[in-house]
Amino acid sequence: MEFSYSWIIIVVASIIGLWIILYFIPIGLWFTALLSGVRISLLQLILMRWRKVPPNIIVRSMIEATKAGLEFIKRDELEAHYLAGGHVEQVIHSLVSASKANIELSFKMATAIDLAGRDVLEAVQMSVNPKVINTPPVTAVAKDGIQLIALARVTVRANIKQLVGGAGEETVLARVGEGIVSSIGSSKSHKEVLENPDSISRMVLEKGLDAGTAFEILSIDVADIDIGKNIGAVLQMDQANADKNIAQAKAEERRAMAVATEQEMKAKAQEARAKVIEAEVQVPLAMAEAFRNGNLGIMDYYKFKNIEADTNMRDSISKGSKPPASKINPKEKDS
Repeated sequence: MEFSYSWIIIVVASIIGLWIILYFIPIGLWFTALLSGVRISLLQLILMRWRKVPPNIIVRSMIEATKAGLEFIKRDELEAHYLAGGHVEQVIHSLVSASKANIELSFKMATAIDLAGRDVLEAVQMSVNPKVINTPPVTAVAKDGIQLIALARVTVRANIKQLVGGAGEETVLARVGEGIVSSIGSSKSHKEVLENPDSISRMVLEKGLDAGTAFEILSIDVADIDIGKNIGAVLQMDQANADKNIAQAKAEERRAMAVATEQEMKAKAQEARAKVIEAEVQVPLAMAEAFRNGNLGIMDYYKFKNIEADTNMRDSISKGSKPPASKINPKEKDS
């Protein structure tokens, strides 16, 4: 039993040791590269393990480039791009696609595009097969005050030379939307836009909206135009309501001033009545003083009362009512 256990341990240790040797010395990968026409030393494959670079990615990429006729690509450049955080296989795929499509793309440009965060393979494919971008609904108002809602389709092709530092799809859509708004806003009537929607496309294309972007605009097609609100009428209604509110406010101000003036006049009338009452109070006092001083006799007093009674009677007759009994002269009662 001890003999058999020892042999098992030896076999397992041998397998583990062989796996470790083959891992650090990828003989199979080296032989595959050799048969594919890629000249790479076995020592370099071993050193790639120590440099934390996967040899299979580098070797497969070099084999693909060699078979596609891109023999200018060096192993050191691929390793440097991988260590910089790039996608080596994507770069090689894009270079092969560009070469087959007769698109000028250097290895340096491809790695720069990849490190900039853009999909270089998708960019090459978009250069061959243009992409259609649908704009969101763009709202604009013609000069006659009618609102129009337009939808456009923008056909773009990737501009390889502008992918590094060039603006993206959002900028293109924003510029196209701005051009549509400007085109509709300069139209005298919304009917002109509905009759000739291609005028929007021509005007927008003439502005060179793809300058400084990573795309080349091939065409701008207006897919749909809908009629929205009558903005001119809405603005007139709002202005009329505002004028009405201002007029109402001014009328309320005048009414308040009139009420204040009326109250002020009532106060002045009450003040005048108070002065009259105050003056009337002084009459009996003056008569009493005249009696005491002998300036007024009893007959004079009766004459005064008769005159007062006659006055009250005339007032009552003019108002259509009898004079109160207390106001009638005692001599008139006897008569």
